[in-house]
Amino acid sequence: MFFDRKKELEFLEEKWISPKSQFIVLWGKRRVGKTELVKEFMKDKPHLYFLSESTNEREQLKRFSMSIGDFFQEPLLKTRGFSDWEESFQYIKEKGLRFVLTIDEFPYLIESNRGILSLFQKAWDEYWSKSPIYLILLGSSISMMENEVLGYKSPLYGRRTGQWKVEPMTFNAVSHFREEKSFEDRFMHYAVAGGIPAYWNYFSKEKDIFGNIKDHVLKKGEVLYEEVEFLLREELREPRYYFAILQAIAHGKRKLSEIVNATGLGSSMVNKYLGILIDLHIVKREVPITEEKPLKSKKGLYFISDEFCHFWFKYVFPKKSELEMNQRESVLKWIQEGFSQHLSVVYEKLALSLLSTHSDKFFEFSKSGRWWDNQREIDVVAFNDKDEILFGEVKWTSRPVGIDIFESLKEKSYHVQWGTEKRKEHFCLWSKSGFTDAMIKKAKEENIKLYEGENLRGEQTLVIPADAGTQKTPDLIRGQER
Repeated sequence: MFFDRKKELEFLEEKWISPKSQFIVLWGKRRVGKTELVKEFMKDKPHLYFLSESTNEREQLKRFSMSIGDFFQEPLLKTRGFSDWEESFQYIKEKGLRFVLTIDEFPYLIESNRGILSLFQKAWDEYWSKSPIYLILLGSSISMMENEVLGYKSPLYGRRTGQWKVEPMTFNAVSHFREEKSFEDRFMHYAVAGGIPAYWNYFSKEKDIFGNIKDHVLKKGEVLYEEVEFLLREELREPRYYFAILQAIAHGKRKLSEIVNATGLGSSMVNKYLGILIDLHIVKREVPITEEKPLKSKKGLYFISDEFCHFWFKYVFPKKSELEMNQRESVLKWIQEGFSQHLSVVYEKLALSLLSTHSDKFFEFSKSGRWWDNQREIDVVAFNDKDEILFGEVKWTSRPVGIDIFESLKEKSYHVQWGTEKRKEHFCLWSKSGFTDAMIKKAKEENIKLYEGENLRGEQTLVIPADAGTQKTPDLIRGQER
């Protein structure tokens, strides 16, 4: 199946409809689905797809020549090839054909020749900008794509006609992978695999979450066992320091001082490495949503952005020694003992996403996030510039949520200094296990919104969006990236 990515496809199609030359940059973390997105876009159009590899420039040019020879049916190119890149650029221009030229993993091309950026600048300026070509450059190395390709100092700066960062899929979208399963089953898999479609492909539909963790995450030799290490070593020069920081964050060390104490690294060093992890979108810094100057706030807390990375550093990395000895059963038991707490953290993130999905049921938000002070914490707060604010509490428990939880939330809301005395307040509760009859009655009386699992009470949340464009192909689930 290929599903979701409606906005991305609409963006690419709009550019295709224009008769002008196009230079599109797509980037995002590995396995997020960039390649399949582009293949879906190209399937009914003339296209040439070239995958760069980690090899020398001569071999890259030889393979590129063969690809062009195949596309334009020029046997001579497949044997002789181009003498240099500029000759290939000129050849493409002279053909004058409207087609999609996709170069995947462009950072590998940069690594083979640091001057390739200037060569592509010349290609665009002198050959392609006035031709009908539709050029797409793809990359998984966040740092290289954002600095070397998109950055202000890049030779390619100012040339692109569009760009799109491909983000992980939403919970609703990846629920397609287990569309006949319960909310709890789908959510538990989401708490491990997150929105990365390739990770869902490694999980068996016949197994529950713990069976999939045991056989596909904790087992040496499986792709997911060392996935995080491979990805981070490709982005980072001194992974051991970053690994220590990420493990500390995964185990609840959120403040800078806590991370320093947990790692034994100096404050300035931790600050530096956290900045790099934030730039790579591996870690995010959060402050109370009501902070007027978030960058200067001293209340910052650090979180791992990616669900699988968070899970791996919390449960796999600390037990690597045992897992190398194939002690999966004992490690799995240890995971099961604390998994509910892990799920509660991820459920808070999902609650914010669901709130955005149903903003029309509340009011139009300008900001949403968490709020806390030294004594209290509110899971969800959202507001706008019209003096409206929403407070929400999220509970992943086996018992239905009662009035006491609502009253506690209401008491905490008094301490949130925002807006005027006449602000309009809204309240919302999320519960895995539903609500007591008394709470349901009170919600009707006071217009409190209630979420049971993923569904807004009284309305059905579509797990499979109607416009998902599902297309089945034999023995293959698409949506992942090579």
